[in-house]
Amino acid sequence: MNFDRKSAAMALIAGIAAILSLTVPASAAEALPGATMSLWWALPFAGILLCIATGPLLYPHFWEHHYGKIALLWAALVVLPMAVMFGIEATAEATLHTLLLEYVSFIILLFALFTISGGILVAGNIHGTPLTNVLLLVIGSLLASVVGTTGASMIMIRPMIRANDNRRVNAHVIIFFIFLVSNIGGSLTPLGDPPLFIGFLRGVDFFWTTTHLFWEMLLAGGIVLAVFFVLDSYLHSLEGGLPKVKDPTPDKKVRLRGLANVPLLVGVIVAILISGVWRPGVAFTVAGVSVEWQNLLRDIAILALAGVSLLVSREEYRKANGFNWAPIAEVAKLFFGIFICIIPVIAILRAGSDGALAPLVSLVTGADGQPNNLAYFWLTGILSSLLDNAPTYLVFFEMAGGDPQHLMTELAGTLAAISAGAVFMGANTYIGNAPNFMVYAIARQSGVNMPSFFGYMLWSGVVLIPTFVIVGFVFFS
Repeated sequence: MNFDRKSAAMALIAGIAAILSLTVPASAAEALPGATMSLWWALPFAGILLCIATGPLLYPHFWEHHYGKIALLWAALVVLPMAVMFGIEATAEATLHTLLLEYVSFIILLFALFTISGGILVAGNIHGTPLTNVLLLVIGSLLASVVGTTGASMIMIRPMIRANDNRRVNAHVIIFFIFLVSNIGGSLTPLGDPPLFIGFLRGVDFFWTTTHLFWEMLLAGGIVLAVFFVLDSYLHSLEGGLPKVKDPTPDKKVRLRGLANVPLLVGVIVAILISGVWRPGVAFTVAGVSVEWQNLLRDIAILALAGVSLLVSREEYRKANGFNWAPIAEVAKLFFGIFICIIPVIAILRAGSDGALAPLVSLVTGADGQPNNLAYFWLTGILSSLLDNAPTYLVFFEMAGGDPQHLMTELAGTLAAISAGAVFMGANTYIGNAPNFMVYAIARQSGVNMPSFFGYMLWSGVVLIPTFVIVGFVFFS
């Protein structure tokens, strides 16, 4: 799918028009009788996540051409039976709430960060010494909390590959890039990683993650970065006595192109901040549905900023970044199915110990009825490793009560455990977070001998699992 400025602009106009015409129900899965729903209702959710996990690996050609139809099929297997069992009104209320209040805002933010960051080009090249690589990883990790893990990965992966393309052994550089830039670095703001933005949409304050995950991120990132420096220094020293490899991209002064997009990124942050603190109490209803004004304006403003980026960015910079619409289109289609399929799961979780997922609830609840934060950290993390971390976060957010005010205060440790588990452990596999597989694909296309799916898990098992054991012991035990 090639970059088409005109069609993208038309899509933006259509998106703004859709936001202006759509409304949001006041409640979602509350209208469904979660206490009486069996685990059969969770099968479509498990099915779509299993397809996402296995499709790109086991049947990539079929998946590439039909993933949108597969997502739609799983969504239909939720909506149609719900309409028959619980009525059209309850089904429509739950579905519209999920799509319009959460899915639309979620995709708009990802689309804007993807579009704006795609217009920023790091041109030139530097030599990939251990210290240089550490510097690039630090920059990318910090950038991830500002432009998202997807945006930071897009901006930084090609400079990282160019810096190390003259080294005989360089796959480890990309592996640690996935660990840090594509995952752990995005833990400080809702912009950083999709799970945290879902939390923001559910009512978590914008800077809550900054203050409550800072030390966790510093410890996890610091350990991984230290391991990388030791390993990269050792491998770099081994290459000293070997014949030199001709550098396909000789060192050249590094320049940052597309600077007009930087204030647009700032604008996205400002729009989100304003929507979180400015609550005029103004809402309007259409057909009994309430829409809060600040959220409507936020999404329109973010879309408009993405449109400005398309107008002011030079197409040559986007082409140099390998920019195209395929990744964001895939995310939009797959998450449409995910958000629909998770509706009955959330309804069951709302029932707590009275629902069919009571055994799962008991695993994260102590004998005294209080949440077990270490269990929340590991269960959220393990599932985020194998499934997508955004819906996994949402499942455990609801399991912990789903009340953002209570979670940010009395249960702050629980929310931190869920957030850290979802963001950090998305790095455990290629499929744990959206940028992981994208970085893997770009690296392979560039000639890097990347490990297989299970080869990568061996790396994460050796480096990340001990790191997370330490983080869990220090902060959540």
